[in-house]
Amino acid sequence: MEDAENKTLASADIMEIMKLLPHRYPFLMIDKIIEMDGDNSCIGIKNVTINEPHFTGHFPERPVFPGVLLIEAMAQTAGALCVHARGSDGPPQLVYFMTIDKAKFRKPVEPGDQVHFHVKKIKQRSNIWKFDAVAKVNDQKVAEAEVSAMLVDA
Repeated sequence: MEDAENKTLASADIMEIMKLLPHRYPFLMIDKIIEMDGDNSCIGIKNVTINEPHFTGHFPERPVFPGVLLIEAMAQTAGALCVHARGSDGPPQLVYFMTIDKAKFRKPVEPGDQVHFHVKKIKQRSNIWKFDAVAKVNDQKVAEAEVSAMLVDA
């Protein structure tokens, strides 16, 4: 067993994330990934800005980051971790988002917030992965869910 003090954690900047995921602006929901521990866990980061297109309609008088996009960011963080863990096998042809379970929204996320998406693998069987995900702003839980996806080589 590896000593926790000697463990090396990987990270991914935006250029690496764009190699791992097919998403692009305005649907790429994560800006950075830190503390990737193999395929077990990681933390994705989203810097929420008023310039994002959904704020023109959600809501003009009080901009709130849509909850469905928090879930999408959780799934993208988990997906990037799965693809990164494949290593030299490279990215899959397709990643299918399969399930969202136990989703809860605790507090609105607003422009200026930095959201940290903590994802932790619950289980993996073959090409199907399931993660527990928690979104936090200033260490306060704002949303949570269990998400699963399938990685497919076409």
